[in-house]
Amino acid sequence: MPDWFHAPDLWIARLVLQRGIGLCYLSAFLVALEQFRPLLGEHGLLPVPRYLARRRFWEAPSVFHLRYSDRLLVAVSLVGILLSLTVVLGLTDSWPVPLTVATWLALWALYLSIVNVGQTFYAFGWESLLLEAGFLAAFLGPAWSAVPAPLLWLFRWLLFRVEFGAGLIKMRGDACWRDLSCLDYHHETQPMPNPLSWYFHHLPKPLHRLEVLGSHFAQLVAPFLLFFPQPIATFAGLFMALTQSWLVLSGNYSWLNFITIILAASALDDSVLGHVLPLERPDMAVVPWHDGLVLAVSALLVVLSYRPARNLFSERQLMNASFDPLRLVNTYGAFGSITRERYEVVVEATNDEHLTPHTEWREYEFRGKPTDPKRRPPQWAPYHLRLDWLMWFAALSPSYAHRWFVPFLEKLLQGDAATLRLLRRNPFPDRPPRVIRAVLYRYRFTTWKERRDTGAWWERTRVSDYLPPMMLTD
Repeated sequence: MPDWFHAPDLWIARLVLQRGIGLCYLSAFLVALEQFRPLLGEHGLLPVPRYLARRRFWEAPSVFHLRYSDRLLVAVSLVGILLSLTVVLGLTDSWPVPLTVATWLALWALYLSIVNVGQTFYAFGWESLLLEAGFLAAFLGPAWSAVPAPLLWLFRWLLFRVEFGAGLIKMRGDACWRDLSCLDYHHETQPMPNPLSWYFHHLPKPLHRLEVLGSHFAQLVAPFLLFFPQPIATFAGLFMALTQSWLVLSGNYSWLNFITIILAASALDDSVLGHVLPLERPDMAVVPWHDGLVLAVSALLVVLSYRPARNLFSERQLMNASFDPLRLVNTYGAFGSITRERYEVVVEATNDEHLTPHTEWREYEFRGKPTDPKRRPPQWAPYHLRLDWLMWFAALSPSYAHRWFVPFLEKLLQGDAATLRLLRRNPFPDRPPRVIRAVLYRYRFTTWKERRDTGAWWERTRVSDYLPPMMLTD
């Protein structure tokens, strides 16, 4: 292969990509181990066997087409955790190339099997992003092998689509992105605020305008600079990493921001990363057949990039869409529109058999989403709370929740232990309630004065019934 095919000055970048993507895989499989069964298992809210009965293998490739069982799901998750740890701990660095490739492909195939049957609970961009990045990482090779430059360029192409796709969605979507006012609302109305979101919301409005301008530069200008010579590419990567770090500080977005920061390492050579990670680069060997494999995979991904690239410049741009069932090359985007007011669905229940105006209703409290106004929004990312995230969508419109919300309430009426473990607090620890309902509230962050006077992070106002009282006999 010609000299340009290998990039010895990106040895540390390869290391960062592999370790970082391995950490994201680890988080993803831990989430599946804890949450998949109550949400999607044999007796879950959206059971996988029912879904697979309507899907052919090539519509949703997954090992679970052979047979789904909760035990097999646990086995897949545990194997994924084990393989992730081998990558994160660097055990694969000294392995032969075939074994390294096989380890990464196993990670990709196992997580693809989960995502492709995950339905509504796995219908978000960070799932495809992890799979696409993980597939690319499969062919980077161990630490002793020559760094394949085409793959590092494909990582930059992936980062380009993540950022530029998000920027175009914004400019084509809500007018507040164009008049720079979106962040007047976003920190308060985002799906799952974190401990610092209240403070970000109360930043001066001129600073919010600067935040939006920084976002536009990171998503509409910097992506093109990734393909310029150094040090311009390094500047672009660092600026993207900075804006993504700002998002990490201001909200909970699963591993989306973390993996985007990791992808930015593909633009940074060892002269930059070496200041943070002063590692000694070993002698690297060229493996001819590995180079041939990289060339074939790169050609395949370039061909598959046609539809995602065309989508970027389409007036009907799709957001977070996959164009092939293996999710090898995808399109991304986020927050094309911003909600101005925050609504939350609060689930309440009672043991009273006959309802009166004096009935005592007790609230279920979720792990991450706002319920108790005096509870500070918690930090969860990069771990992802799938039920909490879907509850935000349920508040936007019942159409987002029509398939799973009533089964969820039914599980609470049954006192289902697996479902209750997804919550922070069960107000009926001794026996399940008789009647359950859902109420829609408007939430807003308290002001500085309200915070001092009441100790509350939120002020809420009841809007309407979301779902009327129900019993198991209903």
